[in-house]
Amino acid sequence: MNEPLQVKAYAAADFSNTDQALVDRVDTLLEASGDSFPDRARLLDLGCGPGNISARLAQRWPNCSVLGLDGAERMIEVADERRRADGISSERLRYDKAPLPLSRADNPAHLIVSNSLLHHLHDPHQLWSSLVPLASTHCLVVHRDLRRPDSEASVDRLCQHHVADAPPVLQRDYRASLHASFTVDEVSAQLVHAGLGHLRVAAIGDRYLEVSGWITGCQAGFDQSRP
Repeated sequence: MNEPLQVKAYAAADFSNTDQALVDRVDTLLEASGDSFPDRARLLDLGCGPGNISARLAQRWPNCSVLGLDGAERMIEVADERRRADGISSERLRYDKAPLPLSRADNPAHLIVSNSLLHHLHDPHQLWSSLVPLASTHCLVVHRDLRRPDSEASVDRLCQHHVADAPPVLQRDYRASLHASFTVDEVSAQLVHAGLGHLRVAAIGDRYLEVSGWITGCQAGFDQSRP
């Protein structure tokens, strides 16, 4: 999404509830596992867009460094403008243009998240094949995306309920995104194919699905300082 009208609309939209829900979910999963991020851990936001979630991660875990990656240069520009306006240093929060798939990380991640990225990819394996090369030897992954409705009537209902008052470009994109998204069973099969069948896939609310779990030990592609 690099069209100026799209970038402007998404940057102006209020996604605070769903953005915060993802950050809260990371917190919940850490607490449930009895784990925490070590100081200077790398937190990675794939398909970061205008940086909504990246900034929240940097605020929630100030002792970590956050890297937001997106394939759209204009989105990266908006995200970095916001970072500077918020007074967050580039050492704590940085954005780079990097389309998927990604084959390695110079600084492996302790957390990899994405929000509404999967349905934008021509091949979902671009996302799943990137996780292990980017992960540390103990990495939490949390990915949320739209869940494809079971009928056109359901698409109409969701559009009416969630984006009826949104700008036309967001209404158009939302409807297209619902059609392009996947079911829980389809994502489960994608993960098995990618060798990540241990990750949990669950329906969330009336329109989302979530992939969550840990990449640990020999699954990860790089050594890490964590014992």
